[in-house]
Amino acid sequence: MSEPVPADAAPADSDLPGPADPAAWLTLPDVAERLDLSISKVHQLIRDRELLAFRRDGVRRVPADLVANPTVRKHLPGVIHLLTDAGYDDEAMLRWLYEADDTLSGTPAAALGGHQAREVKRRAQALGF
Repeated sequence: MSEPVPADAAPADSDLPGPADPAAWLTLPDVAERLDLSISKVHQLIRDRELLAFRRDGVRRVPADLVANPTVRKHLPGVIHLLTDAGYDDEAMLRWLYEADDTLSGTPAAALGGHQAREVKRRAQALGF
């Protein structure tokens, strides 16, 4: 498996959200290896809106911290669906997930990996109202 791509090395053709960009990116083959899935299953996760992928430097990539060995972050698919229902496109979701929030001890993306995951989901749900 290749190493995650640092955020500052990936975004030549992107419009990244700002100071709280993902720390690292994974290519889809790297995601498949990390999750022990076929590449076609990774594409299916993206089509089913259970995982977000973004084109950076001409290559589709996934923020590394959204993939927890051996699964996608538990509440991520629900948050994606809630943000979609609230009218967010993928880039807006990325900005929301990586916007610094002192009440979450970091960003919503980071909080998805801890005890504040349900709070992130509640906040995403509230955006639809």
